Amino acid sequence: MIDMVGIGPFVVLPMVIHTIGGPHFIWAWILGAVISLIDALIWSELGAAYPLAGGSYNFLKIAYGEQRWGRMLSFLYVWQTLIQAPLVVASGAIGFAQYASYLMPLGDWERKAVSGGVVILITLLLYRKIDSIGNISLLLWVCVLATLGWIIWGGLTRGQQPISLSLPAGESLTGLLGAGLGAASVKTIYCYLGYYNVCHLGGEIRNPERNIPVSMLISVVGIAVLYLSMNWSVVRVIPWQEAQNSEFIVSAVIERLYGPQAASVATFMVLIVAFSSLFAVLLGYSRVPYAAAADGQFFRIFARLHPTRQFPYVSLLFLGGLGFGFSLLFRLSDVITGILAMRIVVQFIGQAVGLILLHQRKKAVSFPFRMPLYPLPVLIAIAIWAFIFVSTGWSFMLSGMAVIMLGVIAFLITARIRKQWPFAPADEPVMPLADPKS
Repeated sequence: MIDMVGIGPFVVLPMVIHTIGGPHFIWAWILGAVISLIDALIWSELGAAYPLAGGSYNFLKIAYGEQRWGRMLSFLYVWQTLIQAPLVVASGAIGFAQYASYLMPLGDWERKAVSGGVVILITLLLYRKIDSIGNISLLLWVCVLATLGWIIWGGLTRGQQPISLSLPAGESLTGLLGAGLGAASVKTIYCYLGYYNVCHLGGEIRNPERNIPVSMLISVVGIAVLYLSMNWSVVRVIPWQEAQNSEFIVSAVIERLYGPQAASVATFMVLIVAFSSLFAVLLGYSRVPYAAAADGQFFRIFARLHPTRQFPYVSLLFLGGLGFGFSLLFRLSDVITGILAMRIVVQFIGQAVGLILLHQRKKAVSFPFRMPLYPLPVLIAIAIWAFIFVSTGWSFMLSGMAVIMLGVIAFLITARIRKQWPFAPADEPVMPLADPKS
């Protein structure tokens, strides 16, 4: 739940209202929760059946065959991580600079300096051996609950603006889809991402066949309740016509309710959330290219460890450096859309199709967790993810596909050099389902 929140809901809310253009913007948050919940069922089946460290990297490799297509798709997952992970870092840094400008007015270049400086500072802080971020996570979660709780309580008890979930007169749900619900949902889904991170720690979780699905379902439902309550409270305090143009909606709501000093405190809490989540994000993502390289499935340079402190410094510096560049070059809205466009095809749709392939090879009883009404949720997830991918727009779709094609070329070059499939015959043993109790 900590990974899911971060800076996202504090910067995305005005974007969603502006995209929808009306008080029914909350439907985009509901759609985001529904998509996350359905997709969590796919992750639950995979995570419970294969409780291994690495998450998608292992799921794709196992589902499509370790020696052939699975090798390529797992390579592509790590390849797109080299792009989308710095985009995630950049989004948090840009959001940090945005809220910092509430405390001290900043121009465009000053904001870029702040966002870039934050990425550099976090990279330097991570340039050491770190065994645990438990204390930072605890501080982050306290700040998240305090900030969201403050807004929710104030809006519900003091807000007076009328709001409604009903669609505008004469507009159907189909019309709402065409009016920007897909584009708005791209932003809300960004705020829900992270519910699956428990799968990356599968090898360290007790009773994974139960705890992995339960943790994801609790996280999605819990965060959805917080997000919907926060949105409801915000528009009870500030009319949606005004909220859609606010750069620091949290600060504006608290200022309206409790005054400027309280708003400054709330802004400082948002900055703590943003900084801490960036710390955790870059720490986690820097291990993905390293793990794949150490496994012999990615460029060897990313497997290098610091000679004395024993952490993957090449991976950290690469992702931190690219995140620094992205934070200077791109707008926050474009960065958020780019994150989804980079991930949907290989990771989300790829995993859903992979689960179907696994079901064809394995008996149903082999899966410790079974989603209800299989395969209907999987088919719905594939259709919705395709809809969201199209909703990112042609430029982002083409950018995402271009990254995939470059990844395919890079994979073929490395496979040719190493004389691996498809340039050499490969035996393809089917990995059995892992025993969660082993």
